[in-house]
Amino acid sequence: MKEKLQEAYSFLFEEALINEIDTLGQYKKFKADDYLIEIGDHIKTIPLLIKGAIKIMREDEQGDELLLYFLERGDTCAMTLTCCIGQSKSRIRAIAETDGELVMIPIEKMEDWLTKYKTWRNFVFDSYNLRLMEMLEAIDNLAFMNLEERLFKYLTDKAKVLGDTSIANTHQEIANEMHTSRVVISRLLKKLEIEKKIELHRNRIEILEL
Repeated sequence: MKEKLQEAYSFLFEEALINEIDTLGQYKKFKADDYLIEIGDHIKTIPLLIKGAIKIMREDEQGDELLLYFLERGDTCAMTLTCCIGQSKSRIRAIAETDGELVMIPIEKMEDWLTKYKTWRNFVFDSYNLRLMEMLEAIDNLAFMNLEERLFKYLTDKAKVLGDTSIANTHQEIANEMHTSRVVISRLLKKLEIEKKIELHRNRIEILEL
């Protein structure tokens, strides 16, 4: 596991910290669509993503979901860190977007490392700041962008996270993540295709303009 940790985090952490993560962390593989964290879970570990992509979702009182942000290699989940500090239950759902690998760190090490390693402290603070900016951007999108603009941004953001201009999602799956209806998404996707921004295939969308 150490080689994979070094590949994903050597630009962030010093060797001593990587050695501790290698010794104390629990390595885990996951498959696309696996539920990694559920709303209401007691958080006992902190995830560090080594490979793959994970989407972080919120749920309203009616049970409808909304995509908050994606995690990529070298990321952790700021919402999980918040739960660890406050010893509260998870308020988010983490679902694997692709196959991948991560290492789970015991939560008691989080505070120890904040004082012991400057690189860990910077990593935690930077993670908070990055996710805050992403959530503010999501709020701005809801407030100031029309649904067609939001949809195209959603598609291009996902393509960048996956490193692939071909997105294998159904119209219903996109509608669920964008908190709207399949009929609306299908209509807007067709409009984007007419504008030559995307190309529609069966259960696949090709992004033509990034």
